[in-house]
Amino acid sequence: MTKFISRMQAVQSPIIPVVGELIRNSPGTISLGQGVVSYSPPKEAIDLLPQFLAEPSNHLYQAVEGIPALLTAIAGKLLAFNGIEINNDNCIVVTAGSNMGFMNAILAITCPGDEIILNTPYYFNHDMAIAMAGCRAILVETDENYHLRPEAIAQAITPKTRAIVTISPNNPTGVVYSEAALRQVNQICGTHGIYHISDEAYEYFTYNGVKHISPGAFSGSSEHTISLYSLSKAYGFASWRIGYMVIPQNLLVAVKKVQDTILICPPVISQYAALGALQATEEYLKTNIGTIAEVRQLVIASLNRLKGLCSIIPAGGAFYFFLKVHTQIDAFELVKRLIQEHRVAVIPGTTFGMKDGCYLRVAYGALQKETAKEGIERLVQGLETIVSYF
Repeated sequence: MTKFISRMQAVQSPIIPVVGELIRNSPGTISLGQGVVSYSPPKEAIDLLPQFLAEPSNHLYQAVEGIPALLTAIAGKLLAFNGIEINNDNCIVVTAGSNMGFMNAILAITCPGDEIILNTPYYFNHDMAIAMAGCRAILVETDENYHLRPEAIAQAITPKTRAIVTISPNNPTGVVYSEAALRQVNQICGTHGIYHISDEAYEYFTYNGVKHISPGAFSGSSEHTISLYSLSKAYGFASWRIGYMVIPQNLLVAVKKVQDTILICPPVISQYAALGALQATEEYLKTNIGTIAEVRQLVIASLNRLKGLCSIIPAGGAFYFFLKVHTQIDAFELVKRLIQEHRVAVIPGTTFGMKDGCYLRVAYGALQKETAKEGIERLVQGLETIVSYF
């Protein structure tokens, strides 16, 4: 049989299933790998499901961009929390998670061979989506504290550049970008006639008074800003696959073409759950994110013991720390040894585009305090043993 070369050969393999298989082969492993939360959706989300079931038409296809009630609720949330007003210049599209929103955006604004600027370390699914679309990721290094370098970003722009991507709060570093830096990037995009894709999946996860900033709220940004959001993290909705995007109005036709082809419409039962979630009390987010903040302090206290072995950058958001380990050991080899010898799992930095050096992403959102404490203790002891021995 003739073997064809698929575009998928240029796409990196997702790391989470690979690490998951290693975990399954090492029973008792505590995972500090996947970026999920430990808590469940709010009661309001579940309570709205009978309303979905009571309406027979809900079992049919619905609007490509989302059901009207959810669009209205999202518009209210965007205005109240993000400072983004939905008007004649922009619009909302509900998606099956913010990953789909990113894919929608890339397919809507590019042709094969176009370029998208990513800041390293990047989110691996962004790199994968760009490659799938036949486009090229142009990588720009962040500074020593993983913050944006707007001047370097501007210098990376070519006639083929179609967008600059920012993620704040950041995955994988946990860093929250400053308003000044985000304004600079947004202005660069406006000046050059390209898009600013702002991934804000971790918007609620900020600590110690750090404030989340949405570029879509900047004056004059509506026509060149694409904002991506998710319910997976804040509302414990990972498997429900619901997110949304705010896009310039002139991209709606293109985005609907993509979404209708891949999805037809976002899962309506999940949209009802999302509508309920957005009606949850402030106490739901405050309590659950407050618990993660307490786990974060435990993690910081333990990681501080590694200062001689690792560079640990302060991070004011999300639920990650990104460690640079002072070793010549390959990052994936180190991950395998930590799982097999110390029963703790993290994600290698190579999957986030960090090829020069040994980096690890540590996720702490999915664990209760005692389990997180034990997992971090295993990580610290494992790194002290392996790296010191090496």
